[in-house]
Amino acid sequence: MAGTDPTERRQFAFTTRPHMAVDDTTGDPIGLDDLDSRVRWLLDLITGAETELLTRLWQPATFDTLAAGREGDGRALPKHGHVAAARLGWTPTYPDDVCVPSRVSRVVTAQATATLRTLTYRDTAIASLSARFDPATGHIAPPTGGEVYVPSGFARGVRRQLVARTRRGDEATSDAPTSDVAQPERLRITDIQTPPKVTAMARLAAADKQLAELTVTDRTMELTVKLPTAASPTRRAHWQRVRLTAVLPPHLHGRPITGWHLPTLTLDGRGLLLRCAATEAVPAPDLPAATVAVGVDWSPATLGAAAITTDTGDGLISDLRGYTYDDRGLGIKLARLQTEGQFLHRKAARLRQLAENAPPQVRSELEAKIAVLDENRAAVGAKRGKINRELAFHFARQVADYAVAADATMIAVEDLATLEPRGRGRVNNNRAAQSARHKAADALAHTAARVGVVVVTVPAKGSSAWCPGCNEELARPKGYHDAWCGSCRLGGNRDYVAGVNLAKRGLLGRGKAVRTRGGGVKVRTTEHAPVRKCRDKTGPTPGRPRHRRVRHSVPAPTPAEGVNTLKSRPAPEASVWDTVEPAASEDVSGSREERESGPPGT
Repeated sequence: MAGTDPTERRQFAFTTRPHMAVDDTTGDPIGLDDLDSRVRWLLDLITGAETELLTRLWQPATFDTLAAGREGDGRALPKHGHVAAARLGWTPTYPDDVCVPSRVSRVVTAQATATLRTLTYRDTAIASLSARFDPATGHIAPPTGGEVYVPSGFARGVRRQLVARTRRGDEATSDAPTSDVAQPERLRITDIQTPPKVTAMARLAAADKQLAELTVTDRTMELTVKLPTAASPTRRAHWQRVRLTAVLPPHLHGRPITGWHLPTLTLDGRGLLLRCAATEAVPAPDLPAATVAVGVDWSPATLGAAAITTDTGDGLISDLRGYTYDDRGLGIKLARLQTEGQFLHRKAARLRQLAENAPPQVRSELEAKIAVLDENRAAVGAKRGKINRELAFHFARQVADYAVAADATMIAVEDLATLEPRGRGRVNNNRAAQSARHKAADALAHTAARVGVVVVTVPAKGSSAWCPGCNEELARPKGYHDAWCGSCRLGGNRDYVAGVNLAKRGLLGRGKAVRTRGGGVKVRTTEHAPVRKCRDKTGPTPGRPRHRRVRHSVPAPTPAEGVNTLKSRPAPEASVWDTVEPAASEDVSGSREERESGPPGT
């Protein structure tokens, strides 16, 4: 996998906020509230035009063209979305008397084309599944060969849509004879779904310097972008260039970044947010020469567990010991927040049902309650996202350090596309499905690449159910978390055995690894070789930081006369966020407390 260059290029994303905005022409400062208003006007124009374009193109002919990848004259479609849209004649429309630069139309067509290209695979899969769907039984027949591969979870979701459509019943289907109803009907995505909702954002990467320009210095980033000065700009003078200044996050200081890319503009509760991307030079791993691999198993008890397998040349060995990630109690907090969010969602749905037939006065009261519930549910979701991100990067840092201490050059993780949480009950399955595994996998690939360790995706089937020595089914003599093979005399913790199997699959398939379209490394085949248990300890003992509870000392109150001073008073409860290390004092995201305009940029 390694080339002649000892380094390779890898893209990553980060976010920041502007703390100062000035007019690029006059140098006059612009308040952050005024900046948010101008960005909101830009996003409203882009969102409206993109919604209209998607609605107009929501037809089977659009997906047939994108699936073929060629125009009407046989030429291949360009990979850039706005160029492909121009070739196909997809032009966005705006309200009358509204002047919009052509570069903004590029952003609209690029975002719409990217959405349609993503849904093209779904359209092909729905057409394949609907042709094998039996309305009478509600089941999908197995594929006969040569059809599009569809994951089982995706197929179950499409089956639910087809069953719901059958129950609603079409007028033509209800009037047809029974023999005609039983015939499978080949449906398209436009038959069972409506056009997707558009997210309010502006991907400036599709534009050029006429719309946006980026300049990055040592620790500061300046973005010059053309924004409207009115909600409905009617001439070119209503579009002015604004220079935004933001601070780079501390973890980017001193890193070998080779390229900075134009950000995506979004708005959240705090104002303007810049979703940026950059290209970094990382050590190029030599995958075929890997001899030590770390297998990471996504555990139901915690986020993940790791174990080591070594290829000595005479065979594979492992001590069947591993490392279990300590989530510091955040998993319990995430489960509580998930339960709270689901409760708020159910309560709001029930109030909506009651408001449909309620009197006008009662309906207004119910709508006010629904608005409060939706606001609280959004706040719970934002808190869950923040904790998930912290949990993912902390897990990635711990596993990467564990791999470096073991001199491993490969980390094998389960393929999340083939991993489905099933058989643990509806509550636990839903909780496992909404965990931060995808974020943790992306964070692990990014963190490990910086230290020269490559993350390889391997099949997940049977990793914790088969013996690493003889590839036979394991027994559970002491419960779910225990695994034992009577013939090989191998066993131990279920998660550690799964980590050994995953590392074994990565080592055996390292010569057949392929690069995915997303830039990852994947092993699609499962091979077997016996793993011998070694008596020596091959894995490192990772240092586990002690998150000591910190209590702020306060002067003891002076007891009143006649009060018993020997009576004990309970100390205030500590939080899981209290750590030994003090919080960083440098502000990297831009303060929104003082929203006055700063000094001119000149």
